[in-house]
This record gives sequence, C-alpha cells and structure tokens, in this order.
Amino acid sequence: MTLPERTGRVALCAAMTGCMAAVLGMAGCGTPGAPQAPSLKLPDPVTDLSAERTGNQVTLTWTMPKKNTDKLLIKENVQARVCRKEGIGPCVTAGADVTLGPSADGVFNETLPASLASGTPRPLTYFVELKNRKGRSAGLSNEAEILAGVAPAPVRGLSAENRKAGVALHWAANASGTEETVIRLHRKLLTSPAPKAKTQDNLTAPPPEAVDQNLVVADAQAGQAIDKDIRLGETYEYRAQRVARFTIGGESLELAGPLSDAVRIEAADVFPPAVPTGLAAVATAAEDGRAAAIDLSWQANADSDLAGYRVYRLKDDGTWQRISPVGPLIGPGFHDEHVEAGHTYRYAVTAIDQTGHESARSEPTEETMPAP
Repeated sequence: MTLPERTGRVALCAAMTGCMAAVLGMAGCGTPGAPQAPSLKLPDPVTDLSAERTGNQVTLTWTMPKKNTDKLLIKENVQARVCRKEGIGPCVTAGADVTLGPSADGVFNETLPASLASGTPRPLTYFVELKNRKGRSAGLSNEAEILAGVAPAPVRGLSAENRKAGVALHWAANASGTEETVIRLHRKLLTSPAPKAKTQDNLTAPPPEAVDQNLVVADAQAGQAIDKDIRLGETYEYRAQRVARFTIGGESLELAGPLSDAVRIEAADVFPPAVPTGLAAVATAAEDGRAAAIDLSWQANADSDLAGYRVYRLKDDGTWQRISPVGPLIGPGFHDEHVEAGHTYRYAVTAIDQTGHESARSEPTEETMPAP
C-alpha cells in the first residue's frame, strides 16, 4: 500500500470515528425512560351498582365513570354488559348490552326467567362490566345482591279513607308462609310541596313534606293500618306490597312481592272535634255590688286543630240558645251574668275546629239561681 493510500484511509477512519463520537455524544444528552405501553382506554369499573327486586322485576342502577384506567377523561360512549351469578356458577349475561356516555345514570331492567322466579329463596348476584371499543374491560363492578325464588303474593283490595286520626288503609288479608312477612306501604305526595315559609312569629315553618315515603306494617295479616303522618289538604297515592324476610348465610335479606294497584285520596278534615266533657256549673248570688252569675267550666279538648268552644243554654223548659260570643271561646270556661233569681238553667258546650266543624253538644248540666 502506498503512503498516499495509507494516509487517506487514516483520514477516513478518523472522520468516521468523529461521526460516531458525535452520535454517541447526542445520545448521552438525556437518559431514555422505559418503553410506555399504548393506552388500552379501559373504562374504570363501576363501583356503585345497586339492585332491587319487585315481584319478578329486577332494576339495576349505577353511575358511569368519567375516566378510564389511565386517568384520562372518557370522550365516547361505553358499552355496558350486565351479568348475574347464582352461587359459584359463571356470570351469565342478562339481556342485551346497553350503551351509555360518561357520568350517565345507568339503568337496566329485567324480568326474571322462570328458573330464577321459582323455588326456595337463594342469593342472586348482579355485575356490570364496561368494555372499550375492542371489547376489553378492566373487570366487573361491585356486586349487587337480591334473592331469587318465589316472590310473596301480591296485595289485593287496597283502599283508603279519611279518618280523624289520619288516612285509614285496608287490604285483603292473605295467609303467609313460614317466613316473616310484613306489608310495605309506598306513599307518594301528588300535590306540589309548599315552599318554605315563616310563621307570624318569624319562626321557620316545618320543612316541606317528602314526595316519596315508605311505611312498614309489621302485622301483615291485620289487613289495615292508619297513616297518621299526613298533612291535611294534601293528595296522596298509596301502593302496597308484601315483603318476606329471610336469614341466609347469617345475613338478613328481603324478598319483595309485586306492587298493588294504586289508590289516591285527598287528606281532608271532614271530622268535628271531640265532644267536650266534665261540664260543671256553679251559681253565685249577687253581693257587694257584684251581679248574680253562673260560672261554667269543663275539660279542655286535646284536638290539635281546636279553635275554641261555644256555650248553649236552655232556660226552664225553653229551647237551646247560644249565649257565647260569635267567635269561639278560647279557654274552657264561661261567666254567665244574664240570669235571674229563682230560675233553673241548663248548659251544654260544643267544640269548634279551625275549619268550622262543630262537635255535638256535651252532656248538659244545670244550676238553679237562689231565690232572693
């Protein structure tokens, strides 16, 4: 090899070495991290699934997640698969999948197949599984448990009527099984709740009434109950169902029957107050410039809507006449100065409520003014 050729090769090698050094120098400017796997865009699993069985109908509710497992906001609809598991068996798909957007309220309804709506009560567990576009999921939701098996018989003949104590409800009694059974009454307020107001004393009025309430009647065979927690002037709707209670695996579980037909009633005050009792009369002769009089007293009524009283008098063999003022008397007492010596007077008292209903007259009492 000639000297020029050797010199050229040395120069080439030097140039190549410099290029490699430059490349290595660039690579050494930063430390590369571990390779990142591509996002699978798996929706976060549902964590608030709940289930309710009414008769043979099952309703599931849950909230769709906002983010996926990479903590990124979900921007598209998500497919939700509902499945149920009996015992240690597989999770069997229940109906068609539903598609929902992020943060949406999930609802799924199912009529139990005959195999699950018959037999002895046993646990049945539901799950929701959310899938991405490729059908992959991050796992099942929390479990929501109901009871499979024969549901209690429906409540028939439900009726409602106004009573002084509240709304009286009646239904046809039904022979129960060996399990503990109660009646659950579902009450719905149909009139709009009144806005919060203040009383004349500048005190806050009672809070608005809840639209939906459940009342439990422990004696399912009684066939009747009184709802005392009502407000006059409101309209209510009632439905009833039998609920059987079981202890399975040390856990107390309920199995609810179908809801009855609805009955509606306006809670109206059409009843007068109780008749006053304990009426007594005492005559006082005129003396020291004080006119003769007969003083009346009676037991105070306990009616919550009491407005007051009216006093009636019968002189000798005449007719009953009201002798109290036009407006109701506030207290249980009256002073009658329009009396004459030597005459006998009979008295009776009635009670008046806030809507003007008047009770029957009390048992009368009589008093004779002394002769002069």
